[in-house]
Amino acid sequence: MFLGFNNWWQYALPPVAGAVIGYFTNDLAINMLFRPYRPIYVFKKRLPFTPGLIPRNQERLAKRVSDTIMGSLLTPSELQNLAKRLLQTERVEGAITWLLQLALKQIKEDKNNKTARILADILKDLFGESFPKLLRALARKEDFFQAQIDQIFDRILLEFTLTETQAKQLSDWLLKVVFSPDFLRESLVNFLTDRNINVIDEGFREKTSGTYWVVANLFGVKNTLHRLRAFCLDEKETANLRIKEILLSLEVRTRLKEFFLSLSLQNLPVATVRQLRETTGKIVRQYIQEKGVDFLQDFSSSIDWDKVAILIISRLQSSTVVNSSMELVSKELALILERYLEEDLEKIVAQAIPILSIDQVIIDRVKGTSPEQLENATQSIVKSELQAIVNLGGVLGFFIGTLQAVILFFN
Repeated sequence: MFLGFNNWWQYALPPVAGAVIGYFTNDLAINMLFRPYRPIYVFKKRLPFTPGLIPRNQERLAKRVSDTIMGSLLTPSELQNLAKRLLQTERVEGAITWLLQLALKQIKEDKNNKTARILADILKDLFGESFPKLLRALARKEDFFQAQIDQIFDRILLEFTLTETQAKQLSDWLLKVVFSPDFLRESLVNFLTDRNINVIDEGFREKTSGTYWVVANLFGVKNTLHRLRAFCLDEKETANLRIKEILLSLEVRTRLKEFFLSLSLQNLPVATVRQLRETTGKIVRQYIQEKGVDFLQDFSSSIDWDKVAILIISRLQSSTVVNSSMELVSKELALILERYLEEDLEKIVAQAIPILSIDQVIIDRVKGTSPEQLENATQSIVKSELQAIVNLGGVLGFFIGTLQAVILFFN
């Protein structure tokens, strides 16, 4: 019995030993890919197979991984296709809308008026520097602003007429301020100088005939004009009252109003209107060429652009048009970007690859990963496959041991 037992053990030992050796040698080989993580030294000499295969060749592995990815996976054509999928019109439109909404939200939450100050600087530079420089360059042309001046003249000046209210207000202003009784009295006094009176009297004597000649030569007008001047100087209030009565009796106010109502360039002859149009254009162009830049700069410096910018920002914050047109603006910008990318996407990708340095990013990432992390990452991806290799080693060892036991049995 004991001899039989020994014979049974002799045949069973090779398969068991082969399975154990095959299982654990494969497991050891797989572990030696990563472990030990660091070199081991004995008497200042590094032991063979330390560190593991992958940690020892991690830099070369990083280069091979980078070459494989850039050569097979992230090729320029694949990156171009990826960019096309990422930059589809719907996605780009959504991104632009989000950015616009974010910008509008930032503007609304801006309590320090940073956006208003930036806008104020832009407006100040635009109207105080950029636009005057542009105007100076354009003003050198002979036909500068000709079409605009003609359009303003034809549509505004040529068709301009005063309303009845405007004519009445202008007449009242003229009689109250410009041709007031006191102004007319002083003008009459200044006109009736001794020299002027003598000239009027002599002319009246020489150029009259008939009954007027008799009156002029017998009585003359010198004495009458001297008395009129003395009356205006001595009796100011009475003279003003008499002048006012004369203006009322002559209905000057009504006549002025009728004159202003009938005042229109269309009532003038065609040649006169044409000449006036040319003259107006020359005067306006000459003024713009000579003084337009200074006027714009002075005008810009007189405006408080900070307040203007704050008003614009406040209006934008509460504007329903801005909110409603945001989607349309995003769509138009997305279409513009799409048309641009259709033409130059290949060039952009070709220029972006060296800038992004994806291959160097992969190398740095692999080199910067610790052996422990590499092992954990590998185990998480192919854990079942690695375990199958270990199990296969055990199966192969068991098969070889069984083969040895069969050979031993027949011998």
